[in-house]
Amino acid sequence: MIEELLPDSVVAVEAYGDDETDHAPLYPEERAVVARAVDKRRREFAGVRACARRAMEKLGVPPQPVLPGERGAPRWPDGLTGSMTHCDGYRAAALVRTADLASLGIDAEPHAPLPEGVLSTVALATEERHLADLDARHPGVHWDRLLFSAKESVYKAWFPLTGEWLDFAEADLEVHTAPGTARHGGFRARLLVPGPMVGGRRLGHFEGRWTVGQGLVATAVTVPHRPL
Repeated sequence: MIEELLPDSVVAVEAYGDDETDHAPLYPEERAVVARAVDKRRREFAGVRACARRAMEKLGVPPQPVLPGERGAPRWPDGLTGSMTHCDGYRAAALVRTADLASLGIDAEPHAPLPEGVLSTVALATEERHLADLDARHPGVHWDRLLFSAKESVYKAWFPLTGEWLDFAEADLEVHTAPGTARHGGFRARLLVPGPMVGGRRLGHFEGRWTVGQGLVATAVTVPHRPL
């Protein structure tokens, strides 16, 4: 799912269900990070890192530990940038050479409504009206969950460029569907705070893509070195 949302320069590796990746061995320093975690957390941690190491191999980079850095963002080998995501029954990692992209972010969520009360904490009033309109036209998609996932992808692409937190209320998303279908499309996140400098320009928005299928909603944001 994630791969179809990303340019060819990005290598994406996914795992579904109770895949063997959840039982992949960890490096000692990774084991230390989850030494006191519950079993579910340890399996997610191992599974998504197994995906990341497969992606490294596809890029010709020796597999190595992926440790959480500031605010939990993964620390990638020199010359690479990437993003990881996991939810029940799904793990994915996407990696790219820093020469090819400035940053990227991916996220996957169960294709189900957000829990009661969550939407109002993550959505602006303009976004809630936009989602209501989308729901009226395309009721088969859980647009609230898609918005949440898209904002997660935006943050994952934002943080490596800034080293700063981006609140849910600091980006205003507009989602659109692809012609003739309501199962995939794109989105634009207009930044309501000063954006990062990329390619000598200050970004005012991020562009992303989304898809729905196999019980999941997946989103991805890529930031080129020379944004349009």
